Amino acid sequence: MNTEILGVILMFAATVALAIPLGRYIGKVFQYERTWLDPLFNPLDKLFFKLSGIDPSRDMSWKAHLVALLTINGSWFVLSMLVLTNMSWLPLNPDGNPSMSPDLAFNTSISFVCNTNLQHYSGETGISYLGQLILMLWQFVSAGTGIAIAAVLFMAMKEKTAPKLGNFYSFFVRSCTRILFPIAVVVASILAFNGTPMTWEGKGTQETLEGETVEVSTGPVAAFTAIKHLGTNGGGYFGTNSAHPFENPNYLTNITEMVTQMIIPIALIFAMGYVINRPRLSKMIFGVMTLGFLLLAVSTVMFEMNGNPKITQMGIAQDMGSMEGKEVRFGAAASGYWSIATTVISTGSVNAMHDSFTPLSNMNQLLGMMINAFYGGVGVGMLNFYVFIILAVFISGLMVGRTPEFLGKKIGAQEMKIAMIVALLHPFLILVGTAIAASSPDATASISNPGFHGFGQMLYEFTSSSANNGSGMEGLGDNTLFWNISTGIVMLLGRFLPIIGPIAIAGILANKKYIPEGNGTLKTDTTTFGMMVFAVIALIAALAFFPALTLGPLAEYFSLY
Repeated sequence: MNTEILGVILMFAATVALAIPLGRYIGKVFQYERTWLDPLFNPLDKLFFKLSGIDPSRDMSWKAHLVALLTINGSWFVLSMLVLTNMSWLPLNPDGNPSMSPDLAFNTSISFVCNTNLQHYSGETGISYLGQLILMLWQFVSAGTGIAIAAVLFMAMKEKTAPKLGNFYSFFVRSCTRILFPIAVVVASILAFNGTPMTWEGKGTQETLEGETVEVSTGPVAAFTAIKHLGTNGGGYFGTNSAHPFENPNYLTNITEMVTQMIIPIALIFAMGYVINRPRLSKMIFGVMTLGFLLLAVSTVMFEMNGNPKITQMGIAQDMGSMEGKEVRFGAAASGYWSIATTVISTGSVNAMHDSFTPLSNMNQLLGMMINAFYGGVGVGMLNFYVFIILAVFISGLMVGRTPEFLGKKIGAQEMKIAMIVALLHPFLILVGTAIAASSPDATASISNPGFHGFGQMLYEFTSSSANNGSGMEGLGDNTLFWNISTGIVMLLGRFLPIIGPIAIAGILANKKYIPEGNGTLKTDTTTFGMMVFAVIALIAALAFFPALTLGPLAEYFSLY
C-alpha cells in the first residue's frame, strides 16, 4: 500500500484509539468523579475561585450559564483590544512590531475570543510576543468555554427533570486545568524536542541552502502551536501556519498536530455517552459523524493525489500528486487529509495553502465548514449536531404520526422554532455575506484570481468566519476595512447564536416532565435513526449551499476540461 495512505490511516486510527479513553476521563471530570490529576489541580481550582469570589457549588439554570458565558467573553474582548492596539509601546516586543489598527484589532480580538482564529495579519511581523501570549490565553479560554458549554448540554440531557445544570465557572476552570493544560504541555514538549522554537529572544539567523544568511522570527512557538490545535483554534504563530517548518518541522510533528486537533471533539462524543449513560447513542453519533468525515476526507485525498488535470494535459507528470502550495515533507495525501480535518473539526490551521487545492477539494473543504457538525470544534460541534438530532426527531415523528420525543421529553413548537432558526442562521450569514461582498467594489478588489475561483475565495472567507474555522484561501487580500468588519460581525454571530439556541432547547427540555420510554417510542440510538440524521444534514446542506458551490468550485472544476 502507498506509504502516504498508510500515514493517513495511522493518524485517524491513533486519534480514535486515544479519544475513547480520553472521553471517559472527560466524563469523569464533568461529573466530579475522582481522577488522577485531582491532587495536583484541586488546590489550584480553589485558589481561582477564592480570588474571584465565585461559589463553584452553586447550581445555575441554562439562562444563567449563557449570561456567564457572554459576560466573560465580553471582558476578554475588551482586554484583547487594549493590548493589540497598544503593542508598540508595551513590553515583550523585541522585534519592534507595530500596534494593530482598530479595525484589524477588532477582527482579531473577536476571532480569538470566538475560537475562530481568522488571521488578517502575519504573526511574525504583525504582532508582539505580548500580543501572541494574550492570543494564546484566548486559545485556552475559548476552548474551555466550548467544553464547559458542552458539559451543560450533557447535564441537561442526563437528568429526567433538571432546572439546575451545574456551575458554568466550575466546568470552565476544570476544562482548562484538567483537560487542556496537561495535554498541551505534552504536545508542546513533543514539538519543542523536534525543533519548534520555544524562546523569548528576538529574531535569529539561519543559513539558506544557497549559503545566504537571513533573519528569521522565533518566540514561544511550541506552546502556541500546541493549544492552537488542542483547542481547535487554528491560529498560526507564523503567517503560513503549520506549513512553516518552525511550527511543523517534520512528519512526526505533523501526526502529533493532526491527532491533537481531532482528539477532543471526538472524545466529547464518548464523554456524552458516559455522562448520560447512553453509550449506544454516542456510538450512533460517532458513526454518523465519521461517515460524513470519511466521505469528504477520502475523496479529497484522491483528488490531490491524482493532481491537476490542466497540468496533466500539458504533458507534465504528477507522480507526487498536486503539489502546488504543499510541503514536500508531508505530501499530497497528508495535506489533503489535513485540509478536511481542519475544516470539519473547525480548527482552521493549515499545512498547505488551500488556495492551491484542486476545485473539488475546495468544495469538500467548504462542505465541511458549511455542515459544521461532523465532529466540529471543541464543544460546539456537539451543540450543532444536537440541533440536527432535534430536527430529525421532529421529522421522524411526523412520518409515523407521533408527538416527537427525545430522551423522554416531548419536543414542542418552541424548541422547533429555535432549532430552525439555528439551522438557517449559518447559511444566512454565509450567503448574505458573500452576496454583499460580490456586489461591493471594495470587497472584490481584494480578489487575486477573478472568475469562479475569485467567487470561491469570497465564499470561503464567510464560510470560515461563520463556522468559527479561521482557515482561508489566502489569495484573498483580506486586511481591509470591509473584510475586517464584515467577517468580525459574522464570527460574533456565528459563534454565540448557535450556542444560545441548543442550550435553550436543552434547558427547556430539561424542565419538562419525563416520559418513560414505551413500545411506541422512537429509538434514537439505532443505525436507522443515524441514517435519518445523516439524511437531514445532507438535505439541509444541499438546499442551502448547492447554488453557491455551483458558482464557485464546481464551475471552476468544469472549466478545467
